[in-house]
Amino acid sequence: MEYIRVTKDNLEKEHICCAISNNKDAQVASKKEWLSDRFDEGLVFLKSAERGKCFIEYIPAENAWNPIDAPGYMYIDCLWVSGSFKGHGYSSDLLSECIRDSKEKGKKGLCILAAAKKKPFLADPKFLKYKGFEVCDEADNGIQLWYLPFEKGADKPKFMECAKHPHIDEQGYVLYYTSQCPFNAKYVPVVEETAEKNGIAFKAVKIENREDARKAPTPVTTYALFRDGEYITNEQMNDKKFLKLVNG
Repeated sequence: MEYIRVTKDNLEKEHICCAISNNKDAQVASKKEWLSDRFDEGLVFLKSAERGKCFIEYIPAENAWNPIDAPGYMYIDCLWVSGSFKGHGYSSDLLSECIRDSKEKGKKGLCILAAAKKKPFLADPKFLKYKGFEVCDEADNGIQLWYLPFEKGADKPKFMECAKHPHIDEQGYVLYYTSQCPFNAKYVPVVEETAEKNGIAFKAVKIENREDARKAPTPVTTYALFRDGEYITNEQMNDKKFLKLVNG
């Protein structure tokens, strides 16, 4: 497999795997704008040359849009290999390159979000364990922070206090999200419209900068849905899924 590193220089002409369409598509435009602003902060986006979901995205943990305390670590935003790309060792390829690059940059290790059981849009814990990752912290909602130290005795990354006990004081449905995930550009407005049409109390809070992301009441900032103050899911909703959740 040939891999391509997406940079400011080739961002406009390259597909970004998680949203494959033309640059005028809202999802693609939103994601590419978010990426463009992160490259100067050390973000790396490495993907397959072939069109499809096969990529890794990582950034120095100090610049991650998550409430984690992991100085000196590299944080993996997303490692996604799916469809026909699965089963060929591409996840290992991408992770190995991340490890090589991070060591070359003098990092202490890697960290990434997952859960004891696989959750949508989070890393597979079985794969992480196989690769030597361990759980170093866990929030009340079951979201875990996993890490792979490059040397024994390295300080363990941890969640900031605001994320360890996910809870908010607002009633109704409240969604926290960022533009890191391109699907939000399409589906958050859909859920907003669905909630309004059906008289459902719903509020979308878009996290616009790293500082606010690091103060979020949830480990997962790309998409975190609360109901009457309690965290319920990080799974992105369309209109049908949202109504099923509400009426279920």
